[in-house]
Amino acid sequence: MKFTLFNRPFQVTWLGLTVYLILVSLLCSLGFWQLNRAEQKKQILQQQQAAIDAESIDLNRQTIVDEEAVRYRKVVVKGYYDVAHQFLVDNQIVDGKNGYFVFTPLFVDGADDAVLVNRGWIPLGKDRKDLPNVDFKSNATQIMGRLNHFPSVGIKLKGAEIPTDTWPSVVQVVDANVLSERLGYPIRTYQIELDATAPEGYKREWKINVPIPPEKHLAYAVQWFALALTLTALFIWMSTRKKQ
Repeated sequence: MKFTLFNRPFQVTWLGLTVYLILVSLLCSLGFWQLNRAEQKKQILQQQQAAIDAESIDLNRQTIVDEEAVRYRKVVVKGYYDVAHQFLVDNQIVDGKNGYFVFTPLFVDGADDAVLVNRGWIPLGKDRKDLPNVDFKSNATQIMGRLNHFPSVGIKLKGAEIPTDTWPSVVQVVDANVLSERLGYPIRTYQIELDATAPEGYKREWKINVPIPPEKHLAYAVQWFALALTLTALFIWMSTRKKQ
């Protein structure tokens, strides 16, 4: 097929034109998809920040019905810790180092259940058999923190939710039902990330984030559009070059 465009002769085959149109459409679609994902991530981060800036929830007076709707909200609660029964959530990476999140049950005043309080991150020792000492005094207390889901994992291995028999108990994946059976009393299906200024805690740098930030999606979009532009330039060059 021959035609002239902008006073330049083009010569392409139907097969070549079809392949070009399919590939450039695919590349542009991927670029626009990444732009859409970037906008979605921006909205998620804005929602997280709005939740953090909202008024605190008093867990002694209010019941959480929709956990997702109040995720990242500041909470305040009165109760007392069950120091004798704590969990070390394994395989938590902070600053490139492996360690544990220390989860301590807190009996909520006026309720018949407990909530797991994430008291922060503690590094792994030289030997996994040598568990860190996380004991502290148990007194009636009021704590502040942030409501969040339990830590997630990429691939859940079989039996990862089963805690060890000793205390503190080591567990790979937090499952509220399994840990309730281990403790002998019900616990709530969310955690409280202890405020960074509160005592009796470890390293706490609670962040608002998403697995892939908007900036990375924008970078991916630029790459897809650049490939489409490169393909177009190559197609034009091959279609206008003189045949030997």
